[in-house]
Amino acid sequence: MSLTDGSKQKPKADFISLAARRPLSGSGIANSFISSTGNPVVPSQINFNRHELSAILRIYGFKVACGEWRDYAIDHLKDQAVFSVYRKASEVALYRIEKNPKLARKQGAYCIIGANGTVLKRGHDLAQVLNLFERQLKLVE
Repeated sequence: MSLTDGSKQKPKADFISLAARRPLSGSGIANSFISSTGNPVVPSQINFNRHELSAILRIYGFKVACGEWRDYAIDHLKDQAVFSVYRKASEVALYRIEKNPKLARKQGAYCIIGANGTVLKRGHDLAQVLNLFERQLKLVE
């Protein structure tokens, strides 16, 4: 760029660094984000991650193949995520698989709730909680 016309050259703009001060991986908090200031941001809703959803859908696929379940719904709420299982779409949910991160250090973030509202199983590990639905061998005479 030549300055033959006598105009002054504009000063270069300073770039603002938007990189996080803390590393994103290894924070150990599910569904957490780091803002540009380095402070954790509270998510607007709780979600199931890919591994959790694949474990739930694996069990769901087995039960659909057996003819026990036919429909499901996923709700992402502000404080919890819910996977509801139905025998028919017009009925009340047979089971609700809930993820509540606020209970992660106490009773466990995952729980299975029956149709009447009773907690059937609760725990810290989703795979252990989903063992409630595993096939059980029956004695045939």
